[in-house]
Amino acid sequence: MEFDDDLKGCAELVRQGDPDRFLATMAAPVAARPVLFALYAFNLELSRAPWASQESMIAEMRVQWWRDVGAELAESQPVRRHYVATPLGRLLRPDLAGHIDAMAEARRWDIYRDPFDDEAAFEAYIDATSGSLMWMAAGSLGEADENTVRAFGRGVGIANWLRAIPELEKQKRVPMLDGTAEGVRRLAAQGYESIQTARKDRSSVSKEAGVALLAGWQAHDILKQAMKEPERVAVGALGSSEFRRRTSLMLRAALGRW
Repeated sequence: MEFDDDLKGCAELVRQGDPDRFLATMAAPVAARPVLFALYAFNLELSRAPWASQESMIAEMRVQWWRDVGAELAESQPVRRHYVATPLGRLLRPDLAGHIDAMAEARRWDIYRDPFDDEAAFEAYIDATSGSLMWMAAGSLGEADENTVRAFGRGVGIANWLRAIPELEKQKRVPMLDGTAEGVRRLAAQGYESIQTARKDRSSVSKEAGVALLAGWQAHDILKQAMKEPERVAVGALGSSEFRRRTSLMLRAALGRW
């Protein structure tokens, strides 16, 4: 698919707002990039919607706008004109677009300052956001087992969540049910186990679909780091050097090993 102005806008949005997924998309085959850029741009727009205003009603309206877009896509209706929604409407299958509703509903948590009710609520949030995004991306590119992709997405989502904790706390949110060092270790271990479970079933994800899982190339190392040194979470010190980060991505992309 040709990169029109809308897709170029999506790519630029991802480049500026989600540099890790931008790098992963640029490491993907050219044919895979349009749908990945459209999905990741959508994810950015949806994730920012709850923070768009101090007024909860306005934030709710912005989240609902994307929920309505998801309904239009899922029902194969004409999609409202928008530089992200328009290409998404061309590139995303209706059955996969059905997951947007759960993503948008989960993002309503970000509007308010209440903690998660329990571990089940947190797990549902991670699955609806990170898991659904990864499944829509993988399912758009090739054959894959949804449970395997979601297991990997769960681990990636937990790794990304741990990295986001300092900013969430700055915004007066309560991101952890148990913010102790042991609580961080336990959550990181759960994410690590999810990734290991997915990798044991690697054969259930085709090479084409596996390209979408490149976006989680750092999660394994981040989770190991959090398990070993949980104090890094509070100060935002999870992650590798720029050289190691890029080298690791290039290697995994070349080998097709997510």
